[in-house]
Amino acid sequence: MGRWEPNARGRLEQAALELYVERGFERTTVAEIAERAGLTERTFFRHFADKREVLFGGSFLLQQHMVDGAAAAPQGATPLEAVGAALDAVGEVFRGRHAHARRRQAVIAANPELRERELIKMTTLSAALAETLRGRGLAEPAASLAAEAGIAVFHVAFGQWVAGDEEQDMRPLLRDALEQLRAVTGTG
Repeated sequence: MGRWEPNARGRLEQAALELYVERGFERTTVAEIAERAGLTERTFFRHFADKREVLFGGSFLLQQHMVDGAAAAPQGATPLEAVGAALDAVGEVFRGRHAHARRRQAVIAANPELRERELIKMTTLSAALAETLRGRGLAEPAASLAAEAGIAVFHVAFGQWVAGDEEQDMRPLLRDALEQLRAVTGTG
């Protein structure tokens, strides 16, 4: 594949994931990723700060869907209903991405540095969701509690989703996990 081919970022992400699965994150270099993608190291660093960030490039999109979903909840929605709207929006992002998500999650699970980066991503998502809930008029600490609960629901449902062998819509799993939270807290 020539260097002039479009979608350099996507090619780098795909090459990195393939190499991480084949060789492991630690044993894969930026030079190898760039070579597999048919690009240069310089091009890699135009798109990513380091080889970890290749796996987290979609974090902003995920956050934007979550925030937009919560913001679009009906005006009279309860905090958990707004969180549910955020989770529905996020579930849509993963449609058709099961195989990719499974491979990515396996790479992350095998490396402590990547697990730490994943936790940072989840903290950032929670903070953004809490800010959106505050913007809807929810005071603290309720906004932060609802956001953290939403992230916990996402984490549990995502784990169930990637553990499955086949592609499926994640939204029913997210809704079920949210209902389980409501049952546990007596708010169902």
